[in-house]
Amino acid sequence: MANIPPRLFEPITLGALTLPHRLWVAPMCQYSCDDGMPNDWQLVHLGSFAIGRAALVMTEATAVNPAGRITAKDAGIWSDAHAEAWRRVVDFVHTQGAAIGIQLAHAGRKASANPPQEGRGAVRPEQGGWVTVGPSPLAYGRMPVPHELTASEIRSIVDDFAAAARRAIRAGFDLIEIHGAHGYLLDNFLSALSNQRDDEYGGDEERRSRLLIEIVDAVRAVMPDGMPMVVRLSAADWVPGGIDAAEAMRVSQRLEAHGVDLVSVSSGGNDHRQDIPVGPGYQVPLARAVRAGVGIPVGVAGLIDSPKQAETILVDGAADVVYVARQFLREPTFALRAAAELGGSLEWACQYQMAKFAGSIP
Repeated sequence: MANIPPRLFEPITLGALTLPHRLWVAPMCQYSCDDGMPNDWQLVHLGSFAIGRAALVMTEATAVNPAGRITAKDAGIWSDAHAEAWRRVVDFVHTQGAAIGIQLAHAGRKASANPPQEGRGAVRPEQGGWVTVGPSPLAYGRMPVPHELTASEIRSIVDDFAAAARRAIRAGFDLIEIHGAHGYLLDNFLSALSNQRDDEYGGDEERRSRLLIEIVDAVRAVMPDGMPMVVRLSAADWVPGGIDAAEAMRVSQRLEAHGVDLVSVSSGGNDHRQDIPVGPGYQVPLARAVRAGVGIPVGVAGLIDSPKQAETILVDGAADVVYVARQFLREPTFALRAAAELGGSLEWACQYQMAKFAGSIP
């Protein structure tokens, strides 16, 4: 009887892109750029995961305009110079046989903050920061009250996402992800806790999702046929009256109807009153609930740090792919160890052959 490969090491196809396995690097902010420019840090940081044979390496949240940065140290792609700087990162990841995706983002009312290495809290305009924006003049915790976006300003942000996508395509990225989670701008619009508008972008659930859908349509219009699009969603605000898994599933159904290839499930970040039941795989039930209502693949992240745990999530049908963050930081060769432990097949970089895990040695 032939050996059945682990589910984690089965290929998956999104659009025209086939990835050799289902263990992917989640977007992780690095707060290490000047004026949004990726540099040697991004090259080494993301390149190490490609050497370690992750199937897909995701960039950190990459701002579509300067005001969309979480901090002044965030990555960006609001100019052609940014795209050119990203190209060498993309090219190196490709030399290792991995795919690379970019997460396009706007931080909304959580923008203009201090990077973690410089302390938390807002950086106000008089301190060198900038005015934040949101769907309604409602602050996140002790952050400043954001400027309420006008309809024309919303249209400009839609255009910024499309322009950023064009640059990402020219830079050679394989996949585009739209960041609709964690209390950033698109999540601000989706949640009734942060969106109290009474125009076409607020009110009922469908109108609150209008901005996200318009951005998906605008980005899809500039993408080549077959290039995959992912949307990351918060499937729970963890606050009464906020987004829950049922609402996230309905939003995901709309995304599927507009050509999104995969929904990446996360949660939280939109309301400082959140009570998150943090623990190993704590977002897996949310992914399972979303997956039950859509026909496209679903990914999940959140304190997934062992090969067996990742495999179980897929075998149990909670998700189709697993995103890992912290464990890849601890262990850039996590995918290689997972293959050794589970019986998957991954080829080590020739420079690292002498260091193979025991399960990988012929």
